[in-house]
Amino acid sequence: MKKIVKLLGIGIGAILLIGILYGVAINEALPEGKPGPKADALAKKMLTALNHEAYQRTRFLEWSYQGGKNQYTWDKAMGKCVVRWGGYKVDLQLQRPGKSTVLKNGQPLTGSEKSDVIEKALANFNNDSFWLVAPYKVFDEGTTRSIVALQDGSQGLLVTYSSGGTTPGDSYLWKLNPDGFPNSYQMWVKILPIGGLEASWDDWLVTESGAFLPKSHKLGPIELSMGNVKGYND
Repeated sequence: MKKIVKLLGIGIGAILLIGILYGVAINEALPEGKPGPKADALAKKMLTALNHEAYQRTRFLEWSYQGGKNQYTWDKAMGKCVVRWGGYKVDLQLQRPGKSTVLKNGQPLTGSEKSDVIEKALANFNNDSFWLVAPYKVFDEGTTRSIVALQDGSQGLLVTYSSGGTTPGDSYLWKLNPDGFPNSYQMWVKILPIGGLEASWDDWLVTESGAFLPKSHKLGPIELSMGNVKGYND
């Protein structure tokens, strides 16, 4: 129930209010797209615009979420992330979460309490990191890519995740500038009762490593800050 009660740090009631006030169609149907080489080429165009090679070379990513409540230092090369919130610090081993270590107010946890905190840290990481690096995940294992004809005559990139993360089966329709740079996506996600809610991806930072990462997102009147975003190699 926690996933349903809270998403992105804002309540379902606030999300529904956005839909009503800003004309988002409630339960908008997931559009049908056409998969194939053209869809893959559009995805590659987006990655090229974002300097994907620089992102791949970037070792460390730092950001925060929910107004700084959740804080992250992600070592991509080692497959681990330090996750902090409240009095908790989790050295999260992304490939083997059970090997993670957990501190609460500086004291190590064990047993079921430790397992529960690790589960929460992993779920938070999956959600919060997606809002940081989603464009770079369009070719992840278990994804399908399709082209969708948009109302303005342009082409959108529909990406569906059949596996991975915390909520497999979610879909995202990327809307791109003519140069391939993403400016927003619409979401069809299991934990949200609104189909097609749109979030901006147009507040970009060029990090020390050269990778493009978002500083914030907007969902109607609500801004989701990514905190002090950093990308570096040492």
